[in-house]
Amino acid sequence: MTTPLIMAADPSTLGAFGQWAVDVMGQLGALGIGLLVAAENLFPPIPSEVILPLGGFAAAQGKFTVVEAILWATLGSVVGAYLLYGLGRLLGHDRMVWIADRIPLVDSNDITKTVNWFHRHGPKAVFFGRMLPIFRSLISIPAGIERMPLLRFGVLTTLGSLIWNSIFVMAGFLLGENWDIVLQYADILKYLVIAGVLGFIIWWIVSKVRKHRSLKHAHAAASDNMSMDEAREIVEGLES
Repeated sequence: MTTPLIMAADPSTLGAFGQWAVDVMGQLGALGIGLLVAAENLFPPIPSEVILPLGGFAAAQGKFTVVEAILWATLGSVVGAYLLYGLGRLLGHDRMVWIADRIPLVDSNDITKTVNWFHRHGPKAVFFGRMLPIFRSLISIPAGIERMPLLRFGVLTTLGSLIWNSIFVMAGFLLGENWDIVLQYADILKYLVIAGVLGFIIWWIVSKVRKHRSLKHAHAAASDNMSMDEAREIVEGLES
């Protein structure tokens, strides 16, 4: 008679999603980890910070090996990332510019700056982005929009995911029944990332509002012969 998966885990710690993840792993083994991680890439609210330590704990109980857990989790990460990469390619650069021009405070110049930044730092963004909550999934979309070579994207995604997955699976493996300790540190990292994102959004909105007001003032003060484009050049010159 086989023992239930993670039978020593506290159900109150698992929660509804955690219990579902346990059931999936119990039915499918290490393959279940891969499927769950692939789903997490497509739906970021699904927490890999729960899936991976649980997988490590299951490996510690002998349900499968820790190597299998890591490899299947990484395969799931790559599959999910490629699906989002494909979404980015379907969206494309021109559609992004079209969308940006219709969003308040955003213009095509913002897209150009983002594209230039991604061309300079894209490989680092994809690699390190795989080790950050929220960005783990989202970084695949701009990579697809800007058509990063498939092989390069795959290698960077695999390496970054392998590091992230190994850390969390091994933590669950080594901590055993205390695997949920990992969640405390994962939450700290998640909150730091969220705070950084919110700080950037606030800074971006403030800078855009100030630029918009400066542009209006410059245009109002300009002579009748000065075009809006010339006024914009004045404002951008003052900002540079």
